[in-house]
Amino acid sequence: MPKITIDDELRKKIDDKSPQEILKWARYSFDSIAISISFQLGGIVLIDMAKNNDLDFRVFTIDTGRLHEETYQMMDTIRKTYNIEIEIYFPDFNQIEELVRKKGVYSFRDSIDNRKECCYIRKEKPLERALSGLDAWVTGLRKSQSETRSNVSAVEIDKAHNNIVKINPLANWTEQNILDYTKENNLPVHPLYERGYASVGCESCTRPGIGREGRWWWELKGKKECGIHYDI
Repeated sequence: MPKITIDDELRKKIDDKSPQEILKWARYSFDSIAISISFQLGGIVLIDMAKNNDLDFRVFTIDTGRLHEETYQMMDTIRKTYNIEIEIYFPDFNQIEELVRKKGVYSFRDSIDNRKECCYIRKEKPLERALSGLDAWVTGLRKSQSETRSNVSAVEIDKAHNNIVKINPLANWTEQNILDYTKENNLPVHPLYERGYASVGCESCTRPGIGREGRWWWELKGKKECGIHYDI
């Protein structure tokens, strides 16, 4: 595969394309590439676009061990609906066991540092394994999701993960774009949205709320990120 230089010229060129065009460009530009999905609306939109355009992507998810029951149900729904294999990556059992033994089941609510530690073990470490050997990964990040994500580009270098190429086809889409596509194409929808959730993560760390305000609601300050996409 030829080396692709991610520069301002390429970013501008890709940013002007539709999500479907970006997905096509990504699939034919990288030999080893996968879509990351957490079963929220954006990820399901990407899966649907890929299938409708006959684009064969690997698909993976991170199971922290503390997801909502409804999220596990969605895993099976998406797998069956699109007839795809979903690669599931789990945290290291020994690290979880040690953390809970030393600090308790809910240590992440005691301090931001403790929350970072839990996210690192349950999310970031499994993600490192998921990305190992990939040339690029595809996410559902959008500029409109939060202030933290307002500068997201359709294609960028992920410096936090060994400079792998990170592709965000929905970067320029609004929430309304996502909702319209979901309705027009009759996509499966995570049942927690009907209960007021706008962002779905671990059951113990997520509750209903606008945008990402439902994440780690006990933290009055700081970024509403887990460390997968941005430093916290």
